[in-house]
Amino acid sequence: MTDLIYEQPLNEKIRSYLRLEYLSTQLQNNLTQDHQHRCFYPLFSLCELTDRCDYRSDVLKDLDRNIALLSKWLELPHVDKAQINDIINRLTQAKAPLQMPDRIGIHLKKDKFISALRQRFGMPGACCNFDLPQLHFWLGKPWKERQLDLQCWIDQYQPLLTPISLLLELIRNTADFTPADAKAGFYQGDSAQALSLIRVKIDTSQGCYPTISGHRNRYAIHFVDFEQQRHTDKTIQFLLATCT
Repeated sequence: MTDLIYEQPLNEKIRSYLRLEYLSTQLQNNLTQDHQHRCFYPLFSLCELTDRCDYRSDVLKDLDRNIALLSKWLELPHVDKAQINDIINRLTQAKAPLQMPDRIGIHLKKDKFISALRQRFGMPGACCNFDLPQLHFWLGKPWKERQLDLQCWIDQYQPLLTPISLLLELIRNTADFTPADAKAGFYQGDSAQALSLIRVKIDTSQGCYPTISGHRNRYAIHFVDFEQQRHTDKTIQFLLATCT
């Protein structure tokens, strides 16, 4: 069968980062294959989230904190200095575009074509050609031209999406997956260190999925039988990573 990874953020900042990463992944999928008008749904969700909140300050603080921590690690013996310097360089490069004065995505919000579509997309069935003839015209363009347009729109959010992807990569790398057993479908744990992300990897052949709750020092995992849609009483074997 297939192993699936489930992730549960333990604070609001990581929750936001994961949502933005998810939208970035959806946009990249739409960039590599022609999904017609469906490419606009993750794009407008990204517009909505960045309209509500300016994530720049949090991301810059996290970049600076990681650069400072990794710089201290360089002073320790028996560390891979080349790898650490590579990560520091990636963090530094990701930081530079975020320091530009323009608000993320501001130019896209001024685009008349995008604005017209965004106003209509929240309505059920509003993508008909009589509702949005400009969309019908755009979809009639060759895929290569539309691909370039989409890439241009995505690029306006890359100053935010690139560092978030890098920060989440670093967070996930703070913990390896280790085997664990959930007796009667329940597992509970705690940590002396503040946690930011719980990751559960489980084989789909076990027929269940985890629901995860917790906060920075404690967490609980309940496994739910998919067919019966209720808590399982079986012992579930899974892999667990608790990321700081």
